[in-house]
Amino acid sequence: MTSGAVWKIPEPRSVYDVRHGDGSVTRVRRHGIPGGRRLIVGHGNGLAVDLYYPFWSRFTDDFDVFVYDLRNHGWNPIGPRNAHNIPNLIQDQEEVVEAIAARYGRTRSVGVFHSLSALTALLSRSLGTGRTGDLSAWILFDPPLFRPRLAEEETDEAAERLAEIARRRMDRFREAGELAELFHHLLLTRAVPGAAELMARTVLRESPDGEGLELRCPRDYEAQIVAYARTYAFLVDLGDLPCPTKVIGSDPTSSFAYLPTFNLSHMNTVDYDFIPESTHFLQIEQPDECVQLMCRFLEEHGLLSARPG
Repeated sequence: MTSGAVWKIPEPRSVYDVRHGDGSVTRVRRHGIPGGRRLIVGHGNGLAVDLYYPFWSRFTDDFDVFVYDLRNHGWNPIGPRNAHNIPNLIQDQEEVVEAIAARYGRTRSVGVFHSLSALTALLSRSLGTGRTGDLSAWILFDPPLFRPRLAEEETDEAAERLAEIARRRMDRFREAGELAELFHHLLLTRAVPGAAELMARTVLRESPDGEGLELRCPRDYEAQIVAYARTYAFLVDLGDLPCPTKVIGSDPTSSFAYLPTFNLSHMNTVDYDFIPESTHFLQIEQPDECVQLMCRFLEEHGLLSARPG
């Protein structure tokens, strides 16, 4: 049985629609304290940023927290599948960060990105350089980069297996409880109480035909990103990061944990820590530990407080 705990996400202080050149829209929500250090929070493939509320809610008493969903995820409308690709996701992220700065004022800001949104930050040519929204630092949770335990051919095969799983998964449900049960037993065995129910609520929407619920991010869209993300990951140069960057990974003994490079001798190019006994969902499994590592990094770089200096 799933947990009886319930995570209730408060109404945002404001909602701002960022309109992109191809007609797609990203709905940015503001939580927290205006005037605090600004955090901009992104999420992983097939998920929704509201799922991470057990993590980012820990910052809303002291930080100015902006959250957004990737295109075709979460609060955003569904657009054409041929536009659902990594180059567009990179551009969306740059435009979201710039739009927040333009609308709410330019200030030192920190990008807090998980998985796919971490990868798109690493692939951007302007994010974190001061030319886009004045991001002063990145904190990247479990970016989908290299697995030293796998050879190149094995990595390709693993990516295709994951894409095929995404293509074949159930995408229609009578009620959110059905999906919550699956999440509870298959994905979120280590998560905080109520996480499975929160995931089901945040990744499902009412079907247009009124017959139950469907995935907010269509399964073919998710699979399309899985199939190609590995190719883009090889373009990341961890030795040429544009701003202070902290990488926080899941337990490196798990199957899909982040490690900085195929060559472990290169790990000193990255400020890297990991959370023991965690999976790719580390932010909703051990949110306190994630926050502690993150705040230690922010303090080291003078970014814990919004006060000058």
